[in-house]
Amino acid sequence: MHWQTSRFRLDLRPRPLVMGIVNVTPDSFSDGGHHGTAQAAIAHCHRLVEEGADILDIGGESSRPGATALGIDEEWDRIAPVLAEAVKLGVPLSVDSFKPEVMRRALDAGADIINDIHALEREGALQVLQASPSAGVCLMHMRGDSATMQSLTQYDDVVADVAAYLAARAAALREAGIAAERIALDPGYGFAKTTEQNLALLSRQSELLGLGYPLLIGLSRKRMVGDVTGRPVKQRLAGSLAAALAAVAQGARIVRVHDVAPTVDALKLWMAAGAPVGLTDNTGGN
Repeated sequence: MHWQTSRFRLDLRPRPLVMGIVNVTPDSFSDGGHHGTAQAAIAHCHRLVEEGADILDIGGESSRPGATALGIDEEWDRIAPVLAEAVKLGVPLSVDSFKPEVMRRALDAGADIINDIHALEREGALQVLQASPSAGVCLMHMRGDSATMQSLTQYDDVVADVAAYLAARAAALREAGIAAERIALDPGYGFAKTTEQNLALLSRQSELLGLGYPLLIGLSRKRMVGDVTGRPVKQRLAGSLAAALAAVAQGARIVRVHDVAPTVDALKLWMAAGAPVGLTDNTGGN
């Protein structure tokens, strides 16, 4: 029950880990522009670590529906100075990118994890991780891209279809020689899924534990939370905390969030009260 990354071997047994989101973007759905400069993003990294973030996830390109696509150099120019400072903070650093060249540069600059919404399907992406002896990777389920994913929500069974896709991608990595302990999986809440499908996936998320890999879950401030609560993006903290705890109860080992301090507090109370963290303990890539 560990996640191997470039510099850190993360123990996922004692408690779920909190991944703090650092969007170095002007157009992310929730906090676009808040940390759009390197200086602001670096300050945000420091703040999230002080609040208890176990991992930082740095991204330079929004993946929201309809987001503008970036070139390699533009994306790298956004995240490079942030990564250069964040690497000094003593926590694992994830880079949220699907471009192989950005992945390569990030790993060379000290990133520990590649968080890829396209699950290393893009040409050359798998080879970047093959070339790294120990970097961690998170494989996410989605269909299409930011321009098309909202029209690709037809599933026979959303949970079974997500599980089959993630199993196939993990198997491709294993066949390429990437160790199981380096792999985490993300079912991709909000990516090519309706609110009803997201809720079905959350209620049955524990079924994905049978794939044998840690689950990384991102529900923070998403449309699903707004649809259920009726709240706009800036008023979704309570719903996001409830979603994070529901995901943990259904087996999540890493939760990716905007609001680190409240999430850390919620998980502390959850654990102190003896609430369940996952339903089984069968991860390990077997």
